Amino acid sequence: MPDRILVTRSSMPSMEEYMEEIKEMWDTHWLTNMGPKHKSLQEKLKEYLSVEAIDLLTNGHMALELSLQALDVKGEVITTPFTFASTTHAIVRNGCTPVFCDIREDDFTIDASKIESLITERTAAILPVHVYGNVCEIETIHSLAEKYHLKVIYDAAHAFGVWYKGKGIGSFGDVSCFSFHATKVFNTIEGGAVCFADEAFGRRIYQLKNFGIRGPEVVDGVGANAKMNEFCAAMGLCNLRHVDGEIAKRKKVVEHYMERLDGVRGIRLNPRQDGVVPNYAYFPVLFDERVFGASRDEVFEALAKENIRARKYFYPLTNTFDCFHGMYDANLTPVALRVSQRVLTLPLYADLAIADADRICDIILKCKRQ
Repeated sequence: MPDRILVTRSSMPSMEEYMEEIKEMWDTHWLTNMGPKHKSLQEKLKEYLSVEAIDLLTNGHMALELSLQALDVKGEVITTPFTFASTTHAIVRNGCTPVFCDIREDDFTIDASKIESLITERTAAILPVHVYGNVCEIETIHSLAEKYHLKVIYDAAHAFGVWYKGKGIGSFGDVSCFSFHATKVFNTIEGGAVCFADEAFGRRIYQLKNFGIRGPEVVDGVGANAKMNEFCAAMGLCNLRHVDGEIAKRKKVVEHYMERLDGVRGIRLNPRQDGVVPNYAYFPVLFDERVFGASRDEVFEALAKENIRARKYFYPLTNTFDCFHGMYDANLTPVALRVSQRVLTLPLYADLAIADADRICDIILKCKRQ
């Protein structure tokens, strides 16, 4: 049996580079609470992402959850079911009601043309998701938010390093939230960030991530503990030095997949968006069983038999989760439902060998029966 290939693998610096980065911590004993590594990473990310302001948190989920709280969002939040559990759960854990909008078939992002019909007097915000690094219909979403006085919180977990029309993707919306989980293009082992422009929001998010503490002797709010520690920040400092090179390596793998799979009947690949500088975060493939001759699940199993772990991502839709049983009808988001039943994300990471990408494509193409 060949070595196992996972859907992703964490980018890491050399052990020597990381050890050098954390060495001074044995002198300072400063391990958390917005230490020098945290502050340095925050400044470097602000520059790299080209955003007005940024704060670091313990993970991407807390970035979403606390951003909704900091913006005092109450009522209904229009979002997409084609996302990771975190997006929907952040809404629900704030006591808000998710209202699910369907997605665009071509790029898997929320269908902005369908948002307005879902707006009611209870709507407080829109929470779109940049899926697989594909950028949402930003102009339409911004126009609707202005028209109806809604907050916009972007889930940008997939979009680190993406640029749209010359601007860093984190500069859009009231807030853009990133995940720096180990599986992402850029990781801090575990971590997240919020990007914003409003100073009042910045003060509020800082308070919420630090137990509601306003000052050394003032605690005038109730908060969580969502501070990034120094070890994670140090990993981020190391990985940030190499992230452009890692993205370039990912691009080569994506281009090879495209060479092998583009034009195959019954297969649809991720599009290249106009005005977008991509980050090559994921390689989703949609299988049309009627044309390809094999279902997504059959391809998944064929790869698994060869020790290759692709991922049904995103499946199931969040509006079909057991914890929301009977509350939502996935048939009201038919495009998202159809895509979720056909999509498979193939292994993609900077160090994936082209020979392994070829083997993955060979297995997929052997599944084709027509």
